[in-house]
Amino acid sequence: MDFLDLPQLVTAGGSVRLPGSKSISNRVLLLAALAEGETEVRQLLHSDDTARMLETLRTLGVRIATVAENTLRVSGVAGVFPVRRADLFLGNAGTALRPLTAVLALAGGDYRLAGVARMHERPIADLVDGLRQLGAEISYLEEQGFPPLAIAPPRAPATPRSLALDQAAAEVVTLRGDVSSQFLSGLLMALPLRAVATTVEVVGELISRPYVDLTLATMARFGVSVRRDGSQRFTVAADSAYHSPGVVEVEGDASSASYFLALGAIGGGPVRVAGVGRDSLQGDVRFADALAAMGATITFGADCIEASAPATGKLRGIELDCNHIPDSAMTLAIVALFAEGPSTLRNIASWRVKETDRIAAMATELRKLGATVDAGDDFIRVWPPLKGQGLRPAVIDTYDDHRMAMCFSLAALATPLRINNPQTVAKTFPDYFACFAKLTQPVPVVAIDGTSASGKGTVAARVAAALGWHYLDSGALYRLTALAARRAGVDWHDEAGVAAIAAALDASFAGGAMTLSGDDVGDAIRSEEISAGASLVAAIPAVRAALLFRQRAFRRHPGLVADGRDMGAVVFPDSLTKVFLTAAVEVRAERRHKQLIEKGIAANIAALLRDLRERDERDSQRSVAPMQQSADAELLDTTNLTIASAVGQVLDWVNKVSEQG
Repeated sequence: MDFLDLPQLVTAGGSVRLPGSKSISNRVLLLAALAEGETEVRQLLHSDDTARMLETLRTLGVRIATVAENTLRVSGVAGVFPVRRADLFLGNAGTALRPLTAVLALAGGDYRLAGVARMHERPIADLVDGLRQLGAEISYLEEQGFPPLAIAPPRAPATPRSLALDQAAAEVVTLRGDVSSQFLSGLLMALPLRAVATTVEVVGELISRPYVDLTLATMARFGVSVRRDGSQRFTVAADSAYHSPGVVEVEGDASSASYFLALGAIGGGPVRVAGVGRDSLQGDVRFADALAAMGATITFGADCIEASAPATGKLRGIELDCNHIPDSAMTLAIVALFAEGPSTLRNIASWRVKETDRIAAMATELRKLGATVDAGDDFIRVWPPLKGQGLRPAVIDTYDDHRMAMCFSLAALATPLRINNPQTVAKTFPDYFACFAKLTQPVPVVAIDGTSASGKGTVAARVAAALGWHYLDSGALYRLTALAARRAGVDWHDEAGVAAIAAALDASFAGGAMTLSGDDVGDAIRSEEISAGASLVAAIPAVRAALLFRQRAFRRHPGLVADGRDMGAVVFPDSLTKVFLTAAVEVRAERRHKQLIEKGIAANIAALLRDLRERDERDSQRSVAPMQQSADAELLDTTNLTIASAVGQVLDWVNKVSEQG
């Protein structure tokens, strides 16, 4: 699907079990393939990234069998891949392409590694330079310093020196640490394939250190212990080799936990995430500490973390070095929208070489919501909207980046949103939006559909007033589009022209007035000519698409009563209560005639009757969203009802559903 519309949310609470960690899943799969023996991998993440790793390993001749749901058995190749020549496609999976580059460069064979266009923009020169120091033969197939790559068997290594246990005797590789920790992780995972002890010296600051710690812990589970001197020097012994531990259970994804913990902190909570806890191997589990520093209530368990809103007051802004939580720090940028005061996230230069330039992307999309943002090479500073202004409804672009889609979903706790390309979450969390929906409560909607002049507008407005909710006259948007097109000289049958008018419609509803480009047009849009035009433009698919999100953006706290012709079926299918109003066509003609006469507009009841019959026929037969009663809507015939009795009946239905819910 091209987009997903999220309603404004009222609260969040409940529990969720996290999918397996992407970082752990791909590390375990690769080491299980390189190891001697069979490894059963449990709670494996099913995602685009792990799918790319599995496809590649199978292409290289690794036998992988499905044991049960989320469980695979990997038959290790003891460091020697059966397939020595292959073209490999890794999509946009950095956790697959980078370590595989290192492993295949030292494995002996001819391989080509490529990915999607964005992967070909993600630098890899530092890793390649380090591997070339070890004799690796790697060529850039397009732009220097970036994939795609061609790998040939490495040059014959120099005659090994007598190593004993003297670290100083090891061959030494220098590697920059300030671009991506994946370079160091990939190189370390590959070094047991060499017969020579090797030391990696990190030049400059090592960013994202917890991910390197995760790599070392995973290597240790497969029998390879790396000697280290802080974060600057790492040595892999000459006799190192991977051996299967038998069974490995993948932890839940700590980065994914950040979205749900933030839901609890912003939306009230409590929200409990299961699968990670106080003893997690993943650095991103420390995201919970950052929430606590902002005032959230956090509780750690051995295999779970729980988050709730502050016991008193609001969340507060934070200034934080995010080197230890590079991925989940993105979530903090959204939490900052709900805090008092600015928040500054530092040491996030690695954001710029991820699935997109995340610093630039975050700044752009945060500004759409009304935030003030300052950004630099390695920081982002976020000021929430001024008091009383609130977040604005916005269409969020995700840049084919799963974390952009997931973290911006949290803004729905303050405003309706449209998330473009939501399926990008499949990279790490295919079921994310389904889990998100189970934990959240949207702003309620009463949808009142019906035939023209059945009284739906009057009934809906009075129901909204009785409930103290917002009101949407959806038909007015189509009328305003028809009027705007007429004023612009655009024919109502010109699909592209009218759709462009709808997309740029400058309309507002305030104090009972309807304005178009600042002009009060409440009477102008009620003429029979514009009514006919509205029916025509409403049947244009492109116009309906342009106005869909605009209608949904009216769904604001504490609730919305929306009237129209497809409110319950199309615009708000999850409405709390759905009502379909109708009345005898003769009664509707009389009502319309009375309305026009009272406004001083000449009208002929016979013509009105004919027009209503034609409109009913046209609306019921249109190919896009034909006017009809939803299967789950209450039918209300207003032929013999007063407005007061119709309003009372609708309120009874609303109250009944509320009590049941």
